[in-house]
Amino acid sequence: MTRQADIRRTTGETDVRVALGLDGDGTVPATTGVGFFDHMLVLFGRHGRLTLDVETTGDLETGSHHTVEDTGIVIGQALDEALGDRAGIERYGSAFVPMDESLVHAVVDISGRPYLGLDLDLPFAVIGGFETDLVQEFLRGLVNHSKLTLHVRQLAGENPHHVIEGVFKSVARALCQAVAVNPDVRGIPSTKGVL
Repeated sequence: MTRQADIRRTTGETDVRVALGLDGDGTVPATTGVGFFDHMLVLFGRHGRLTLDVETTGDLETGSHHTVEDTGIVIGQALDEALGDRAGIERYGSAFVPMDESLVHAVVDISGRPYLGLDLDLPFAVIGGFETDLVQEFLRGLVNHSKLTLHVRQLAGENPHHVIEGVFKSVARALCQAVAVNPDVRGIPSTKGVL
């Protein structure tokens, strides 16, 4: 089974190409023009055990909003395509990730029903060209286009860099569990027969 996708999306604001493999080795070249975001995408691929190649060109002169949001959309589209009919997957995943003083918990359901429950206490700041409020925009794009239910909760933390890093790592680790193929799961893991 090949669980890969290569998606390109071009708008008047961004040009995004994502190649994603669910059974990868955590290799992530990421080039978005937003240094901190690139760092987070590398962490996302490494902790999600994905092969993830991201190339984004965006209208950074207006800020990083479009670049971050549209990259999340295309990663979501690639994840959706790579999952195929979802047969044989675990479906659920959960991870707690500490990062120094911060602690973040993420829970994923590959449900076919997009929902983002986000409980973060992040003051507005700009870290390496990345505005802290863009965590929500990235995750919303990811969730809506991969049809995931995702809950992320900050349990502790004061440093925005640490909290955001905990978010990306915990989501990746929960997703890694959820997309894993389990030989004991026969067919689609739903009584409805479809996800």
